[in-house]
Amino acid sequence: MTQRNALIISAHSADFVWRAGGAIALYAQRGWNVHVLCLSYGERGESAKMWREPGMTLDRVKKGRQDEAQRAADILGASVSFMDCGDYPLRVDDTALLRIVDVYRELRPEFVLTHSFKDPYNFDHPLANHLALEARIIAQAHGHAPEQGVLGAPPVFLFEPHQPEQCEWKPELFIDISSVWDRKVAAFEVMAAQEHLWDYYTRVALQRGVQAARNSGRKIKHAEAYQCVYPRVCDDFLG
Repeated sequence: MTQRNALIISAHSADFVWRAGGAIALYAQRGWNVHVLCLSYGERGESAKMWREPGMTLDRVKKGRQDEAQRAADILGASVSFMDCGDYPLRVDDTALLRIVDVYRELRPEFVLTHSFKDPYNFDHPLANHLALEARIIAQAHGHAPEQGVLGAPPVFLFEPHQPEQCEWKPELFIDISSVWDRKVAAFEVMAAQEHLWDYYTRVALQRGVQAARNSGRKIKHAEAYQCVYPRVCDDFLG
């Protein structure tokens, strides 16, 4: 049986947990190889609790956030890697961009999850979106590293930002994560540096669950919502 792969490109080491942890756990449970690529550790803008500790250093914060993300990924059933591209600001050069291209070509994902196009509260997030889409295009180019096989056209879905209305993000696809909700909560609780978000994203999952049930007629308690970047291609209108 051919291994099926999915790729999540996360700006910071915790983003994938809040926004896509349910989908990750669901597909991992189905036997997929789900890989999370964290562009940074979230060491400056998303680690306030750690910075309040006396004598804290940048290296210790990075190590702590990496450990949290690794433990969360283990709970969800995913593999995770880190690029250490900085945080507040996140910055990449062409070498880093081409590393993301390499991940696409090595993994050959059937779908990709990443951030929204806009986020006026966090400029690292739309940059991660840009990098995910640009790297996908380069990975499709026959002239880039022609000794390698080119990438096909994996669909890209944008997970929900913290304040969707301000980010001009619209839910277009709901995923029922009720069966793996306990795993997502367990992964939440590993992210001690951002404990203040646990209740918030629980409420988001319940709200999206109500909307998913209303739009499907199914009994759904917890859901995640995604926006589609490219047109979906299906065999029929219900596919």
